[in-house]
Amino acid sequence: MSAENTQGFIQTQIENKIAFLTFSHPASNSFPSDLLEKLTHELHSLSNNTEVNVIVLQSEGKTFCAGASFDELLSISNLEEGKKFFSGFANVINAMRNCSKIILGKIQGKAVGGGVGLAAACDFAYAYQDASIKLSEIAIGIGPFVIEPAVSRKIGKNAMSLLALQPNHWQTADWAVEKGLYADVFDSYDELTEATVAMAKKLASYHPDALAEMKKVFWEGTENWDSLLYERAAISGTLVLSDFTKKALNELKK
Repeated sequence: MSAENTQGFIQTQIENKIAFLTFSHPASNSFPSDLLEKLTHELHSLSNNTEVNVIVLQSEGKTFCAGASFDELLSISNLEEGKKFFSGFANVINAMRNCSKIILGKIQGKAVGGGVGLAAACDFAYAYQDASIKLSEIAIGIGPFVIEPAVSRKIGKNAMSLLALQPNHWQTADWAVEKGLYADVFDSYDELTEATVAMAKKLASYHPDALAEMKKVFWEGTENWDSLLYERAAISGTLVLSDFTKKALNELKK
């Protein structure tokens, strides 16, 4: 099944109880709001699919995810539009959190902003050696407010602050392993693929009810995210309207 247009696509392939959920966008796999909505819908669908025991979240190309759509950020003109856009990432993270299936991330390249949030919201993630990470939001006058709970849950508040306050600095994939974002890093793309598939097969062979119950345990204490992430989206939605942010975005576009 797939949801595809000229601005990217979401595609799912199910094999032997494993759902390979792939996203793609020509702008370094960044997310416009319509693609976030499609990803949320697909996660809900797979959560209820009895033919699926585990989900592999992956993307096409050299970059895992560049975060929010730059063009759409520039187009936001009022608070309602801002809240709605940033709520798209809240919807995806909450869909990953509430999904009854274990989500295995295959992080084949760099992750920025919301892309780091997606990696953090996976229950388990493998990465390629080039999968460095960066939170660039503060440099343009906003902040990684929506994804912060997911990232801090994985790597801790101290490491989160190191990322958030160094918006132009890339942290290596090895750093991400050390902090707990990735389970392991591989030297070649083929090794990453082989390890991911092998892990997915192992997970798919386990009792699905046991996996679902373990998933609930993993995410205990995050029930307030049903409101928290949308409160955070409102903060980002407000800040994106500032003169500082508009100027920064326009300078980057030039």
